[in-house]
Amino acid sequence: MRSTAFFRTLLLATVLTASAAGVTQPAAAQSTASGAATLPVPQIGSAPITAVAHPYAEPEGAQAAVDAAFAEARKTGRKVLIDFGANWCPDCRVLAGVLTHPSVSPWIEQTFSVVSVNVDHFNKNMDIAKKFGITIKAIPVALIVTPEGKVLNADETLALGDARRMSGQAVVDMLAEWAKRS
Repeated sequence: MRSTAFFRTLLLATVLTASAAGVTQPAAAQSTASGAATLPVPQIGSAPITAVAHPYAEPEGAQAAVDAAFAEARKTGRKVLIDFGANWCPDCRVLAGVLTHPSVSPWIEQTFSVVSVNVDHFNKNMDIAKKFGITIKAIPVALIVTPEGKVLNADETLALGDARRMSGQAVVDMLAEWAKRS
């Protein structure tokens, strides 16, 4: 019985800490027309975001990773989120922090097949962006692409370029808006 009281206290402390940080509890999952449950858009408010130290793999494996993300998207029906950036870029690292935030990552994983593409110092993997009609001049560049290859946010590829000055909620809301497009 003592452990039950401990876990109740721990749960209450977690909820109170999350509330104090501006994190709200997610609403119940919704169902799609096919009956599959979908998670609601996370509401993280002003929760602190921790930049990821090294979110991008070596540039050499990027094309294979993009191909794998599209193969997964075709199987699951999710859209592909291609995150072009580099480990030296503060905004890229903050964007990665939002994508991996514990309150956000389940929704991201259910909504997108995510692939990070390391562009190094604008001298690697630029050809991948060009395949989607995009020329990268600043990072991060976030593309939302259908499994068939249609870019859904071509007019807003740099919208997350100032991620470190945006709230995590603003980043999530923008991704949610793009996810609705078809």
